[in-house]
Amino acid sequence: MSQSGSDKLTLAEIKSWPKAELHSHLDGAMRLSSMLELAKQQNKLHLLPAQTAEGLQTELAKVDESSDLFEYLAWFKYTIGLMQSESALERVAFEMAEDFAKENVIYVEVRFGPILHTQEGLNLNQVMNAVIRGLDRAKAAYGIQWGIIVCALRDRFVEASLEQAQLAVSYMDRGVVAFDLAGAEAGNPAKQHLEAFYYARNHMLNLTVHAGESWGPESIRQALFFCGAHRIGHGITLVQDPALMDFVRDHQIPLEICPTSNVQTCVVPSYEEHPIKELVENRVPVTVNTDSRLFSHTNTSGELFLAHTECGLTAEQTRQVALNGFKFAFMPLELREKLVESAQRAIWS
Repeated sequence: MSQSGSDKLTLAEIKSWPKAELHSHLDGAMRLSSMLELAKQQNKLHLLPAQTAEGLQTELAKVDESSDLFEYLAWFKYTIGLMQSESALERVAFEMAEDFAKENVIYVEVRFGPILHTQEGLNLNQVMNAVIRGLDRAKAAYGIQWGIIVCALRDRFVEASLEQAQLAVSYMDRGVVAFDLAGAEAGNPAKQHLEAFYYARNHMLNLTVHAGESWGPESIRQALFFCGAHRIGHGITLVQDPALMDFVRDHQIPLEICPTSNVQTCVVPSYEEHPIKELVENRVPVTVNTDSRLFSHTNTSGELFLAHTECGLTAEQTRQVALNGFKFAFMPLELREKLVESAQRAIWS
């Protein structure tokens, strides 16, 4: 489903555009080189699947062989295990934002579950403050603007989800822009975490939920009608429910789509069969994101290029999807309008 002629965009052209990234996991954005260095510094090299850069690259390529979302998520144990100190968290956050800035991403929403980084004694505030320091350093160095999305976890007790929501609300004046629910969908319904979402919503915090990725439209319905999600993480099974797709279109509820991750987790069989084009043509608001720079071996520019060259989006559709990253970012209206206007001029120049 490739494009041809003057309608075909180049990767260099897409890279030159200003972009917004709305779905990137901190623990999935560690540099491979940093993984090795941190493992050596922490005497954890033996815990990695390989002890050299070449070997690690070979091993991490096996992520593509994951049979489902559960197997894909299992790879994150290698990065999370190395992100248990303030210095490591600050470093990974800085390098993540730096890597995005170098491909002309000017706004990034960084999501992570703070509770995952308390395994070796850090408290939740120490985790948050370390990540904020890293992102602030990147902003000072590159001008990249950022927001944090705090993730609760589907397979944790509801008390832990409420604690994460309370943490998110307490940092709203320090860069937290939304509350999320992540993790394997099967057997872990979003409606179990209603108290956390009520707390976040009652404090006027933006909401997004991983839904409709490895589970069907019912998962999206729970995210919308139980949890009150303003955006949906992935949401690609929406095409299985025409009435729900009409609702999402009519209410302009954006999807945070990550093409490579969707193929890796086998929720779609291939790029060519990805439903992103069907969603766009049905006027569902779509954004394109990385999910995991490390494990999906990708970046924002590359994902947009794949959506265009492999998933079948036209050049015009790809431009609009790129602009959607700004239109549906969790930021104040005045700033959002300013960024949309400047991005529109650059993308259609």
